[in-house]
Amino acid sequence: MTMNAAFSAEAPIELRTADGATKRPLVETGTVGAKCAVLFFYLHDCPICNVYAPEIERIITSYKDKGFSFYIVQTDAALTADVALKHAKEYGLTCPVLMDGRHLLAKRCGATITPQAAIVNAEGNVLYVGRIDDLYADYGKRRSEATVHDLREALDAVVAGKKPMPAKGSAVGCFIALEKNDEKRKP
Repeated sequence: MTMNAAFSAEAPIELRTADGATKRPLVETGTVGAKCAVLFFYLHDCPICNVYAPEIERIITSYKDKGFSFYIVQTDAALTADVALKHAKEYGLTCPVLMDGRHLLAKRCGATITPQAAIVNAEGNVLYVGRIDDLYADYGKRRSEATVHDLREALDAVVAGKKPMPAKGSAVGCFIALEKNDEKRKP
């Protein structure tokens, strides 16, 4: 997947949120006036994702008035909407939760690990896909605090009208179970 691949030629992806609304996050940026959607690929039972929940909320708070809308993208095919809503409340995740059990967004954005983030503009171009920061150097190797904030740097670049740089390292977390037949499974 190329980083600036345009999806406008493909059918828009329409997903349900955990609370029952229908969203098209690659063509509707959500918030009025938002230029880009930020997608946080997430597994509710991934311990690394859950460690990131407070940072995800800090990012949302810092950037929601700068032209971004935010979504948690739950990638577990077996996850129910009720459990997703309960999880979001437990972990203080306040943005809409998209149910992507067929991995439509993950595949289009090139996401393979949770937690991982993507920035997609209103034209459907993926501007960034990668780690949130370097809190985890590797599995089982957590720093006391992040020293490189890849997603924040990418968001700052978009705000400044510049092209975001790729993440400086790989995301560490739980793999998204991408399968060839994902399109045939339930959302």
